Amino acid sequence: MPNDDDILDSIRRDPALAELLWNVCEFDLSRGDHGEPVRLSSGLALDGVAGDFTGGTFFLCGDHRKARPVLYASSEGQAGLIGQSLAEALEIMIGLPSWWDCVSFSGSGDLEVMRTTAGHLGHDELKNEPEIGAQRVRLATALDLQLSPVPVLLARLHAAVSATEPDFVLTVETGETYESLFGPWLPSRNPLWR
Repeated sequence: MPNDDDILDSIRRDPALAELLWNVCEFDLSRGDHGEPVRLSSGLALDGVAGDFTGGTFFLCGDHRKARPVLYASSEGQAGLIGQSLAEALEIMIGLPSWWDCVSFSGSGDLEVMRTTAGHLGHDELKNEPEIGAQRVRLATALDLQLSPVPVLLARLHAAVSATEPDFVLTVETGETYESLFGPWLPSRNPLWR
């Protein structure tokens, strides 16, 4: 598995790869500034490396070493780990249709609810973006990453978000903490999935 620096260097050197990563995962290395000062509850270092179109930020956590956990912080006040390394986080983001919705519509972190949500998202994706499967394969191949089955990726995402507390809770200067990435909603909240 490639290390964090190798992955980031590959993306920076190849504009076509960076664009493909944006199209598939909304992961943009030019958007690493979170916009407000934040820190981890443990005091570990945070390095904002990318952002998405909603204003969320992807951080590498801890001291510089081969693999650092990846924390995602939304612009709406939710944050949590999404992988134990950049490679793992990208494998999840590349392989899962709308990983963010999988945790948002998780019934507060119920893996079975996440599976149901992923099923709806996969169906929506086939209907609305039939070409994305081939893009995922190209992206994973270019980054030397694995495309695991959705149930495996869901379990890994669930385990990562569940491991956020106590050391990876994101706080602002006033001491307020970000909420969990696990949203309280059930798939039935989305009228298109009923």
